[in-house]
Amino acid sequence: MKRALFLDRDGVINKDFGYVYEIEKFEFREGIFDIVKYFQDRGYLIVVVTNQSGIGRGYYKEDDFIKLSLYMLDEFKKRDLRVHSIYYCPHSPDKNCKCRKPNTKMIQDAKRDFNIDLKNSIMIGDKQSDIDLAKNVGIKVSIAIGKREIKDATYRFNSIKELKYYLRSLDNIFNSFECN
Repeated sequence: MKRALFLDRDGVINKDFGYVYEIEKFEFREGIFDIVKYFQDRGYLIVVVTNQSGIGRGYYKEDDFIKLSLYMLDEFKKRDLRVHSIYYCPHSPDKNCKCRKPNTKMIQDAKRDFNIDLKNSIMIGDKQSDIDLAKNVGIKVSIAIGKREIKDATYRFNSIKELKYYLRSLDNIFNSFECN
């Protein structure tokens, strides 16, 4: 079984301006490429799980989301980073579907598709529903990003950049032990 790094999109991979679906309004969060590289280098599959209720609400079309997703994947690829898959929920909250976070269908589908060991995987999100999703599927390590009040996260950082510096400091600590 493989470990995965599950990433929310809006607020984690890109700045969340609300219903982002246009390439020209898509801004990557500072440090996100470094975070993905860090986990990719350690053998994690990279999987995006994102609620996209703007589709269900009629703010944009599924084709708009797909076009933006292809752009995003290409930007990762340019940096020799691989996002293995993107799972998304296109429904509005009132549909009570099984895929909308914190419901578990997106991660259960990823587990099936890639033989993922959820217990040893990690979820990074910026909303309570992301952290609740991790808990609901048995992911032990969840990382909350941002200044929102989020309960039950294993770790909490104000930004992706702050998480990046934390991981870098861990590497420095472990590397100093290896040298002794």
